[in-house]
Amino acid sequence: MKKSLVALIAMLMIFTTVLTGCGSKEEKKETKEGGSLKVGVTSFADTLEPTEQYFGWVVSRYGVGETLVKYDEKGEPKAGLAKKWEVSDDNLTWTFELRKDVKFSDGTPMTAEIVKESIERSFAKNERAATYFEIASIEAKDDKLLIKTTKPAANLVGSLGDPLFIIVNTKADQSKFASEGPICTGPYKVSSFKAGETCEVVRNDNYWGDKAPLDKVEFKCIDDQKTRALALQSGEIDVAYNLKSENLGDFEGNDEYGIEKLDSLRNTFAFMNQHGVLKDKVLRQALIRGIDKKTYTEKLLNGGATPAKAPVPPTLDYGYKQLKDENKYDKKGAIKLLDEAGYKDVDNDGFRETPDGKPLDIKFLIYSSRSELKTYAEAAQTSLKDIGIKVSIENVSYETILDKKEAGEYDLVIWNMLVANSGDPEGFLRENWHSKSANNTAGYANDKVDKLLDELSETFDKEKRKEIIIDIQQEIMDDAAAVYFGYEKTFLFHKADVKGLKLYPIDFYWLTNEVSK
Repeated sequence: MKKSLVALIAMLMIFTTVLTGCGSKEEKKETKEGGSLKVGVTSFADTLEPTEQYFGWVVSRYGVGETLVKYDEKGEPKAGLAKKWEVSDDNLTWTFELRKDVKFSDGTPMTAEIVKESIERSFAKNERAATYFEIASIEAKDDKLLIKTTKPAANLVGSLGDPLFIIVNTKADQSKFASEGPICTGPYKVSSFKAGETCEVVRNDNYWGDKAPLDKVEFKCIDDQKTRALALQSGEIDVAYNLKSENLGDFEGNDEYGIEKLDSLRNTFAFMNQHGVLKDKVLRQALIRGIDKKTYTEKLLNGGATPAKAPVPPTLDYGYKQLKDENKYDKKGAIKLLDEAGYKDVDNDGFRETPDGKPLDIKFLIYSSRSELKTYAEAAQTSLKDIGIKVSIENVSYETILDKKEAGEYDLVIWNMLVANSGDPEGFLRENWHSKSANNTAGYANDKVDKLLDELSETFDKEKRKEIIIDIQQEIMDDAAAVYFGYEKTFLFHKADVKGLKLYPIDFYWLTNEVSK
């Protein structure tokens, strides 16, 4: 007998043991239409093609794209374009019942065949898709989609909530998706797009749910944090995303503004490229031990983050307290490691050379659209100088850092990432630390981690999944594979007359059909 949706999700859920409301049809709400909104954001995408890099996040956040599964304010999966789902007894075939009343923004009815082609398109155009689950076959049958996997994929449902799997109209002219926006099913559709500058969306009158109240919304790229805050104060924009704790003093206690805040599921960390000088584990250990994360987060960022040590933040229950951090801040210990390993300052310039006499200069790649990243990098540069490690920072755009990371052109590369973009940390861990992952450009390889990740993908029991994820984290930490700086707090500032804005722990949704002004 097939396993029910509720039973499966109960085993998979990281936040709760009960899934509610899946597939129920709510009554239509009366909404007041009209008006516009201007939103200040950081530059994130130079294309709206949802399968390119991580740019599907923008398509989802801007209210344009939707997936079969979505997440609520508690991080629980719920019905999206699929009403409900179930898996066969052998855990290989998943059946999704699709909504029947959905149209794309161009009026084309959403069929199971188009959904099938859309998911196949994601797999064909982005190697990251295969890190979530491996497809044996996909079948469109009436209003149902049947996905058969090559092996059990316990987190398949959660994976389909990632914006990489946004459902697009495959019958439309796909060559225009990048520059004009994909044809999707969300409450809004793209009306204009200038890469790195603006994206304007307008109401999708073919939306299957409650119509969006606003006529149009303009997203303006304002990378500088202070400028974004000033733009909100001056009235240039109505909403500002990604402001920080230091901005609170300008808005708290003022009835003209609203502030939303959340302890996020985001981790700011730096990959260490093991194809270069950081292939030496001792050097990686010393580097991590030379970084004072507590000072960075509490003083330099005014408490806008908490110091990190592991891949998964303590906001998720995956053994954070029991994980042992042998590379916690220890300046004297770092110096001892370097001395014993033969990293000496031969030419007396204040910086060490490698044991074979070559200059030691760590290339640290960061991007400019998040101010805290520069703070972390410059603070680390100063701290590491104190132990004789030279760090050279290169600050580039987000789009450029994606290309350089993919090409492996870095020693250290900063990253700010949601660790539960597939509902729990499995996708995050597999994507970045499985030796066969295309995204693992740092060259990290640990046979035990690979084995544990493969075991995790086939494990449905919630407690067993937790044990495996704890073991994976400990291995990665023991290998000194990355520098974990801080777990971010998320802030959303807006004018008081903007209603319906919410912060989601899985932050794929900014503009929804509930936002009004």
